[in-house]
Amino acid sequence: MGVYYPKLKDRRQVAEGTIAVYFEKPDGFEFVGGQSIDLTLIDPPETDAEGNTRAFSLASAPGESDLMIATRQRDTAFKRVLKGLAPGSKVKIEGPFGSLTLHRKNVRPAVILAGGIGITPFRSMICQAIADGTGHRLFVFYSNRRPEDAAFLPELQELARLHSNLTLIATMTKLEDSGRAWSGETGYIDREMLRKFAGGLVDPVYYVAGPPALVAAIKDMLSESGVNEDDVNSEDFSGY
Repeated sequence: MGVYYPKLKDRRQVAEGTIAVYFEKPDGFEFVGGQSIDLTLIDPPETDAEGNTRAFSLASAPGESDLMIATRQRDTAFKRVLKGLAPGSKVKIEGPFGSLTLHRKNVRPAVILAGGIGITPFRSMICQAIADGTGHRLFVFYSNRRPEDAAFLPELQELARLHSNLTLIATMTKLEDSGRAWSGETGYIDREMLRKFAGGLVDPVYYVAGPPALVAAIKDMLSESGVNEDDVNSEDFSGY
């Protein structure tokens, strides 16, 4: 764990209401896909009771040239300042933190269950596994209200098309509110969906991230299905 002061490089919209923010990767900063950082704004023009520091999963993979986070836009002082930072502005980051990382033995498949912005650590994890050629079978269940809300969805779809070890099951829960055509799955991630796409897997390791209510519901479902809690790795994303 270290302290670094990288410069902001760029911002891009990756879904409606969601931006990716790119920073220089500091010399000597090393991390594993799935880990996070604490990001602190330096002398921001405004602040609030939540303070100037937030925890973010790194959405970039270790082999990529920049550090990238992704965040939902909310009307808070922190988010307003982050959205308005000029390129070249410095921030403070501390880390990396966390153990939401891919298990080492590739004989066990990974079943990833992500809701909304909870996809960020898994983008990093997936891209690292592909770049390193780890050989893990990856089953990614990715739930959003609408296709418009699904950060990194086109990229993940292309990765799944190119790499046979990666299976992507994207599902929409509020498709009636969407203006886009959608031919994929609909409804919440549930036992039937897992059985349909990953029912034949032997001894998978599960990874869960997203809003707290989604994470809790999926963990309960896995427990009721007989999954050992030691095989479930999870992270809540509150307010992001």
